[in-house]
Amino acid sequence: MGLVASQSFKNIIYTYLGFLIGAINALFLYTEFLSDDYYGMVGYMLSLAYVIMPLMGFGVHNTLVKFYSSFKTRVSINSFLTLMLVLPTLIITPLFLIIYTSYDCIGDFLSRENEIIKGYLWHTFFIAIALAYFEVFFAWAKVQMQTVFGNFMKEVFHRAGAMVLLFLFHFEVINLEQFMAGLVVVYVFRMLIMSAYAFSIKLPVITFKRLNNLSSVLKYSLLIIIAGSIATILLDIDKVMLGHYIEIKEIAYYSVAIYIAAVISVPQRAMHQILLPLSAKYLNEKDFDALEDLYKRSSLNLFIVGGFVFLLIILNINQLYYIIPEEFSGGLFVVFIIGIAKLYDSLLGSNNAILFNSDYYRVVLVLGVILVILMIILNIIFIPLLGINGAGIATFLAVFIYNSIKLFFVYRKFKIFPFTWYTLKIGSFIVASILLFYFWEFPFHPIVNIGLKSILITVIYIFVVYKFNFSEDISLLIKRYLKLK
Repeated sequence: MGLVASQSFKNIIYTYLGFLIGAINALFLYTEFLSDDYYGMVGYMLSLAYVIMPLMGFGVHNTLVKFYSSFKTRVSINSFLTLMLVLPTLIITPLFLIIYTSYDCIGDFLSRENEIIKGYLWHTFFIAIALAYFEVFFAWAKVQMQTVFGNFMKEVFHRAGAMVLLFLFHFEVINLEQFMAGLVVVYVFRMLIMSAYAFSIKLPVITFKRLNNLSSVLKYSLLIIIAGSIATILLDIDKVMLGHYIEIKEIAYYSVAIYIAAVISVPQRAMHQILLPLSAKYLNEKDFDALEDLYKRSSLNLFIVGGFVFLLIILNINQLYYIIPEEFSGGLFVVFIIGIAKLYDSLLGSNNAILFNSDYYRVVLVLGVILVILMIILNIIFIPLLGINGAGIATFLAVFIYNSIKLFFVYRKFKIFPFTWYTLKIGSFIVASILLFYFWEFPFHPIVNIGLKSILITVIYIFVVYKFNFSEDISLLIKRYLKLK
């Protein structure tokens, strides 16, 4: 776990920095500088871009990680990398032509409830391309076991860019349309910087030689498009569907709630960058003992860290909603229910990395397609009844079912399970902490309350985790950084 711990710790720092900047944007700058309609439009535009991104990328970023370590000669490696650069264009080119020739039809369909959507289809398309190729170049660096810079670009750069644009708009340096176009520029520029970094690690040598396992590579890429789409759809289809049923300003309230809950998944996102190539390596080498150890340790460590963040959010959420515009407090229930779903994600550890890099991904794809259909149906049922709370319930149910099936599938095929007695103990500790502290507040200003309560929770949590040695890896980190004997 040395490499995992080292890069994961740096990735967590950068990811939280990105989320801090994003939180300032989401909770204060967007809410103050943009109208609710345009804030909702930004959320819709980015969500739609993320939904179609896996299709744009042709699944290449996952394919690159899975197969790279299986190639041993220089010619085969260069041929494989060349193919990875070319494949996305096979999807991007026809999609461009379809949008160009059918812009009005597509725009009318998407903007049935909110006319504003029609004016930003090209923005969405180019952001999706930038997202797709960014992931390709990030994967290029991942297979060289270099994830830190890429994670900085993935988590910090675009949020810092959005913050700059928001201030430029607020001080009337740019107008609203320039702001929306500026968001596209930020994502494209991020992609270009990532490409330069990836090529500095390993310069591409364009080689068009047929690969021995070309059919396996192409088959995996085609199927992983579905897998990537499933994972992304489960995260973003709710906001896209909200645009069809309720006023677009409601998406702004929902986006803030989702963003708050998403902070729980930061450690999982950070560790996932290195878990993917390591899991692929162990699977290619058939080192199942190392795979199981990685599975258990990643689950335990992510549950401890994710549980800590979950407590900080849930125990401070009421005070947080006092310091942002009142209308956004309607997302309180969404924070709770999506927060639990994110914590369950963390609990699965390297489960996704195992599935996406194993030979069993085909079965999981079929289940995933069924669950996406289920999620769409649940959204159709719950959104008209309960609005943004309905979207939260639909997302929670779909994620819970999907994760449970993946957990069972890995156990059945690999006979490995991520949970231990420590998992139960940590879960009990988290529940007890919520029961003890949720309804108790300091009688001060909300910001002071959040600060004092967070300090109290942090001290108690670190003490309990260290005292009972729930995780050797985390206990060593606590010892190192707190200078304990």
